[in-house]
Amino acid sequence: MIRNGIEIEDTFAEAFGMNATRLVITALDHRWARIAAETMTGFATSVIACGAEAGIEAEMAPEQTPDGRPGISVLLFAMSGKELEKQVERRVGQCVLTCPTTAIFSGIASEKPVPLGKNLRFFGDGYQISKQIDGRRYWRVPVMDGEFLCEELTARVGAVGGGNFLVLARTQTQALAACERAVAAIRALPNVLLPFPGGIARSGSKVGSKYKALMASTNDAFCPTLRGLSPSSQLGSEVGAVLEIVINGLTEDDVRQATRTGIEAVCTLGADSGVLRISAGNYGGKLGQYHFHLRELMA
Repeated sequence: MIRNGIEIEDTFAEAFGMNATRLVITALDHRWARIAAETMTGFATSVIACGAEAGIEAEMAPEQTPDGRPGISVLLFAMSGKELEKQVERRVGQCVLTCPTTAIFSGIASEKPVPLGKNLRFFGDGYQISKQIDGRRYWRVPVMDGEFLCEELTARVGAVGGGNFLVLARTQTQALAACERAVAAIRALPNVLLPFPGGIARSGSKVGSKYKALMASTNDAFCPTLRGLSPSSQLGSEVGAVLEIVINGLTEDDVRQATRTGIEAVCTLGADSGVLRISAGNYGGKLGQYHFHLRELMA
């Protein structure tokens, strides 16, 4: 398949089932809400080492938030409900409770509760106060700039992580420009997260390694400097750089739409942009239960 002079390979991205939640952080203004959100979602690119994959979903106007203040919605993904609970409590306790003027609320509903303020309330040392509104419990925890308002529970839902596509270009600058365009388009969509720095990963990985201690290692098939060394190389001499966009979504359809949106954004640049083709990362279909076939998505 050729789209605007750019080849879309006949391959698929392989993704995995995950658990996810959405939290809404509010503050005196958007600046402080974003500071809390960025701090809380730091070091959260891959569950391989970070425990969670997390990031900012959207900026929210005062009329969209529970307390009528400026807000930021964040998404957190983990491989299990237990790990998600641990990550939520640690990150909120260390990064939102500590941030001036903030409050935090659940941004998602399900029958699977996740503690939010349920345990963080004990920071109040017995001075914390609870209030129930419309069947939902909130905690007011005294802090030095007033009170930290925190909903008692959030919730978790099944989600999809690891959707992806690869951009192969003549130069590093051209690959980066194309991916930046894709990231901007995808970030306009709800329910999706691009967990890597700036939404882009240069260190695509494969399962396993020659070193027994590692569960993943560099994807040598797409490393330009290994073109003549790796028997798995899939790069011709014209490819100078490959970058990957990894997509997590609350549903399979969210990942599908985001993948299509990102690839379309790249293809609008045309072949003159230096982009040669679009591919995807997979493990032969043996590990992840979700398969996103690129040509089907773009048909």
